[in-house]
Amino acid sequence: MHVTMLGTGAADGWPNPFCACASCSAERQAGRSRASTSALIDGRVLIDCGPTVPHAATRAGIDLAAVCHVLVTHGHPDHLAPAFLLWRQWVDGLADLHVWGPPAAMALCQEWVAPGAPVTLHELSGWDVLTLELPSTDDTYRVRAIPAAHGHGNGDALAEEALLYDLRAPDGARLLYATDTGCLPAQTLDAIDSSIGNSSPEPAFDLVLVDATFGLKADHGTGHLDLATLPAFLDDLRQAGSIAPTTDVVAVHLGHHNPPREELAPILAGMGVRAVDDLAVIDAPAQSAHSRPARGQPAPARHLVLGGARSGKSTYAERLAAVSASVRYVATAAPRPDDAEWAERVRQHRDRRPAHWHTVETFDLPAALAGAAAGETVLIDCIGMWLTAHLDARDAWSDDPDTVRRAREQVLDCADELIEAIADCPASVIIVSNEVGMDVVPATASGRLFRDLLGIVNARLARACEHATMMIAGRPLPLPRDGHRPPAGCDLP
Repeated sequence: MHVTMLGTGAADGWPNPFCACASCSAERQAGRSRASTSALIDGRVLIDCGPTVPHAATRAGIDLAAVCHVLVTHGHPDHLAPAFLLWRQWVDGLADLHVWGPPAAMALCQEWVAPGAPVTLHELSGWDVLTLELPSTDDTYRVRAIPAAHGHGNGDALAEEALLYDLRAPDGARLLYATDTGCLPAQTLDAIDSSIGNSSPEPAFDLVLVDATFGLKADHGTGHLDLATLPAFLDDLRQAGSIAPTTDVVAVHLGHHNPPREELAPILAGMGVRAVDDLAVIDAPAQSAHSRPARGQPAPARHLVLGGARSGKSTYAERLAAVSASVRYVATAAPRPDDAEWAERVRQHRDRRPAHWHTVETFDLPAALAGAAAGETVLIDCIGMWLTAHLDARDAWSDDPDTVRRAREQVLDCADELIEAIADCPASVIIVSNEVGMDVVPATASGRLFRDLLGIVNARLARACEHATMMIAGRPLPLPRDGHRPPAGCDLP
């Protein structure tokens, strides 16, 4: 199954053309734009056709002449702009077009279909099952309509009847098109997992296109998902066996309440999700067509967050972790009973953490990581304090060169053990560390030792992480990962 994303944006696109917020501005300056979400399956089945979709196909160099089935989720104008039906009738010699969707959406299409036109409208309700036949071929698509959780009590009939689509392609690949929905009730999840005309449960989806409209805005009160509810939605599907480790999960219907793409990518990665650009082509092989893969969590992600003092690194790392339902916060700060200012800093850190986070105070980071579970997120804050504790324990501030040399070697061995523990950890890991190598050269040998070791440890951690972000003046700067491994000489003081 080949899926062309003719749009990946929310109703107003992203950026919103009238908005100058930080997210819209960043995307606009980067030359990026997302239009109404729509998916073209194998060039023959189209899901949703908003006002931007026909022109998006043209930009992709695709004609829609072979499309003979259109699945409409609901009648909101970003999902259905029925003028395309008239345009199609202006072209002679095409096969009959079948348009499927909820009753109110089909009613919107009626005035655009001329008498005798080769267009047939079909009303669908939740749990209807249909077979889409293709002319001049034996290929068929099997589709099941699933009730969406899009209505939000405001009397919007178009939202109340919205549908999701479970589609099986001729090659066996299975797609869940799940945009414009909130979290699903238990009975819907159970039904998604149930078989359709078979004695065994349905295989897991090979591709899930899932709503992520509201990003960091959690108080929208609509039938959409945000970065706080999306993990719960996906976890429900994983627990039901509908999402497996082989499933490709792609966020769609993205709007400007999400952070810019460079910031969004690592947040989504922690959920086992990715984003693609408009006109991207997704190849979804039927990995699960013949057997039901084991249920599982998304692959764990590793993210290093660097920054200077008061750069916002801890706050940013906490924001990354907040999308996880289960967070283990590992604090490496040593108690300072006689330092009131330090105690106030620690109190502020504790007060802003969600109450359900589990806090562990330790310098034994490999042990803390070993105790984490799949699906959890471990947030380590911070490596600078961890390094200080290990140097203190080895009397590294000594004037004896041999003592300092041994301490340095032992600390680097501890760093290697930490990196191995990160690699073996089944949970996602977010690591906060200080950047102290951009200032003047320290005046003391001990200061230079700390600076050099922290730089070496940071470089090793960055190589072990898929994502790295530098915080500067409260703003995140994603660091590219080009696969280059610095020469061994860079580990020398």
